[in-house]
Amino acid sequence: MKRWGKVMSIALAAVLAVGTLAGCGAKNEGTAENTQGSGGEAKAEGIIGKIKERGKVIAGVKYDLNLFGLKDPATGEVNGFDIDIAKQIAKKVLGDENAIELVEVTSKTRIPMLQNGDIDMIVATMTITEERKQEIDFSDVYFTAGQSLLVPKDSPINSVKDLTADSRVVTAKGSTSAKNIREAAPDAQVLEFENYAEAFTALKAGQGDALTTDNALLYGMAQQDPNFRVLDETFTEEPYGIGIAKGDEEFVKLVNETLKELKDNGEYDKIYEKWIGKKPE
Repeated sequence: MKRWGKVMSIALAAVLAVGTLAGCGAKNEGTAENTQGSGGEAKAEGIIGKIKERGKVIAGVKYDLNLFGLKDPATGEVNGFDIDIAKQIAKKVLGDENAIELVEVTSKTRIPMLQNGDIDMIVATMTITEERKQEIDFSDVYFTAGQSLLVPKDSPINSVKDLTADSRVVTAKGSTSAKNIREAAPDAQVLEFENYAEAFTALKAGQGDALTTDNALLYGMAQQDPNFRVLDETFTEEPYGIGIAKGDEEFVKLVNETLKELKDNGEYDKIYEKWIGKKPE
């Protein structure tokens, strides 16, 4: 009996030892999972984490819009209002406004490129709309424009109401401008091009009677070619926002903080006046 009792004691001790080890293992595994879930992995999945890991911000910008995002064919540099705003966000995240890669987007490609992860944000004269909010998130408004028309200086068109069934209006594919002009002038012929540079070229070649987009962009075109004028009339309000992948609240918050700081410290006014030629209203 003594021998049997000794055997039972050894067996019980072994069972208790295995149970203790298993419990420790489960505890350690749970701790590791929690640490991983609340630590580097979740952070790396966010845009800010990816930017820091990469060491640069990848911004989707326009290459064909004077004043906002225009590439100089001689130097290859892209400059404009949107570019300066994008650089300030890079400075906020990484401490260096030059830690940024500028990638060309068009009105048609910018949202798919953001959703595919090709870019971190869209800073490309993009109007905030309820329809777009279903696909991506937006920052606060960083620029307010209004849609208008660019016409030859001697054009009889002085209002969107002057557009008839014979009027040809050129614009860019995938833009709110195309939708808005069809609503404002349902009888007019709307011709869509890949981007505004192509649309402007078509207008200058006589393929259209007017070009429509936001007045801020039209002023840049008129500045490039004094044979054209921008109508004083605007028929929409176009609030621009910075596009961010759906659900990344941390990055939205950081971008909004950056915009607020720029406005509070006067830097926004300097950027605005530098490109638009006047102080913001």
